[in-house]
Amino acid sequence: MKRLLPIVAALALLSTPAFAQNAAQVDRAQNGASCPRCNLFQADFNNRELKGKNFAGARLRQSDMGLGIFNGTTFAGGDLRDINGSGALFGHVSFAGTNLTNANFVGAYLEHANFRGAILDGVNFSGAEMATATGLTQRQLDRTCGDETTELPRGLRIPRCQSR
Repeated sequence: MKRLLPIVAALALLSTPAFAQNAAQVDRAQNGASCPRCNLFQADFNNRELKGKNFAGARLRQSDMGLGIFNGTTFAGGDLRDINGSGALFGHVSFAGTNLTNANFVGAYLEHANFRGAILDGVNFSGAEMATATGLTQRQLDRTCGDETTELPRGLRIPRCQSR
């Protein structure tokens, strides 16, 4: 029985959600407040207008930002892994140093977006407008995918997404 107690305690810890979203922070952010370093895990920003906000260092992992308007917002240094940003407007945003692993930017507007030092592994940029994006390197783009309609800065290319 004494040996079983640590195992049961460990299983209980593993079953509790780690880093769950902060509901109060999500509510404030959904209503237009800046929220730097907030925990907005899996927040629903679908079709929201949040222009010129500060989400630097925030955790927005798995958030739905589809069809939203985020022009002029900073996400610098944030955790935006697995977000849905399809069809959203991200003009003049900062993704500098942001982890965007497996993000979906299908059909997104990313003109003048800053990607300096961003992690872009597995990002889908199919149909994205990003010809004036800054801070992008070929090495970053080699780990992403797009299609024939993806607009890139001059001299850069993107691998084609594979259909599954």
